[in-house]
Amino acid sequence: QVQLVESGGGLVQAGGSLRVSCAASGRTFSSLAMAWFRQTPGKEREFVAYISGKGGSTYSRDSVKGRFTISRDNAKNTVYLQMNSLKPEDTAVYYCAAGPRVSSSRSDYDFWGRGTQVTVSS
Repeated sequence: QVQLVESGGGLVQAGGSLRVSCAASGRTFSSLAMAWFRQTPGKEREFVAYISGKGGSTYSRDSVKGRFTISRDNAKNTVYLQMNSLKPEDTAVYYCAAGPRVSSSRSDYDFWGRGTQVTVSS
């Protein structure tokens, strides 16, 4: 079992930056692929970015490339999503997920956090 707790969400103006974090416990963190997803009301949860267990492989959706960076600190059992040049359309609840392999599919992740709200004002 893996417990995931997100933090760092909030309200920011368009063009600003925010970093969200996800602390994990319950299993060897470096063995887990980690990902961020986001969801807005009435829409499906969508993939944002993933990172492999040792951090050597990352990938993000096209709409955030060049603006968002996923990283992890295995010594702290934490994964981060640095978000720069934020846009109002980035407003969503951001969820952290853990699974056995990197994937952009929700169904490949076994464990989920409760989410943290990110709101970008125009």
